[in-house]
Amino acid sequence: MDERWAEVDTYFAERLAPSDPVLGAVLAANAEAGLPPHDVSPLQGRFLELMVRLTGASRILEIGTLGAYSTLWMARALPPGGRIVTLETDPRHAGVARANLALAGVADRVDLRAGPALETLPGLDDLAPFDLVFIDADKPSNPDYLAWALRLTRPGSLIVADNVVRGGAVADAASGDPRVHGIRRFTDLIAAEPRLIATAVQTVGSKGWDGFAIALVVDPHREPFPLAEKPGSALSQRRVGDDRGLD
Repeated sequence: MDERWAEVDTYFAERLAPSDPVLGAVLAANAEAGLPPHDVSPLQGRFLELMVRLTGASRILEIGTLGAYSTLWMARALPPGGRIVTLETDPRHAGVARANLALAGVADRVDLRAGPALETLPGLDDLAPFDLVFIDADKPSNPDYLAWALRLTRPGSLIVADNVVRGGAVADAASGDPRVHGIRRFTDLIAAEPRLIATAVQTVGSKGWDGFAIALVVDPHREPFPLAEKPGSALSQRRVGDDRGLD
């Protein structure tokens, strides 16, 4: 990793996303418990907070809690009455996260559910639609998480996925890494999905070279013409047929 990336991260974080005693205590608790250092960076946490504020999200689904550092950034941005449902496979990680949420004073805004996400997601239909979904869990399952995100959202909802660049490995079609295959399949599904308008943003910094995928859920039948042009989509095929014979 280029040392300048971390230096620039520190420069901006000190000014735009300064730590506070609670955020610092959460990171310290995660490290002390031996959790993998996969928390988002402070600037990425601020990014998630801004996504919540910009969308006005009051119902958030997070797939992958770890120690709840990202959960805390989003919980602080919730409007009155807002709530996060966060899913964590590892029961030990979930225990650390619960303690962190209590320490931060946001436990009343967070519904933490322990267990494999693909087993937990079918029980969330009654809580849908969610306004924002943040996917930051096992990458081989990202295609399945996308399917559930589409089921549990509505037009206007936002889907954000972390770690989609993987140090550039996502561009390697010959990669033998199942995480890369999961991200590539996830991206192909987004590209072919007429209900999504999406982009990807590469990031460099203290967490290395990675990035986010960001997708807006839309109603393709009420959107202007660009959405109809996704190759291979049923909507695109129908439009081609509708345009035949026109000059």
